[in-house]
Amino acid sequence: MSARLSARSRSRLNGVHPALVAVVEAALTRSSVDFMITEGLRTPARQAGLVKAGASRTLKSRHLTGHAVDVAALVDGQVRWDWPLYGRIAQAFKSAALELNTSIVWGGDWKSLRDGPHFELDRRVYQ
Repeated sequence: MSARLSARSRSRLNGVHPALVAVVEAALTRSSVDFMITEGLRTPARQAGLVKAGASRTLKSRHLTGHAVDVAALVDGQVRWDWPLYGRIAQAFKSAALELNTSIVWGGDWKSLRDGPHFELDRRVYQ
């Protein structure tokens, strides 16, 4: 595992809230599964396209304000979408967030449209 973000992942954190960036960086050092950032801040046009494609259900995504990131698990340098990998990444995110006193929400904990790659700052704390 690399335990550091690639230049591409780091660039995808541009515009993301500093508290979430800190959680991402701390989670990477704790995670038993390497990961990359696939998306951080989104434009309204990108979000609308995701809704139209059925990949999102809202035009009020936390990505629009820099309060969310999506990750992809990396196994032997290859992106993998196996659900158990994201539970392991989530454990690292939750541990890092607890240590940093940062309230986060994992999309994998949602009751509908579970989203394993998605992490966001809790909207009750971060507006």
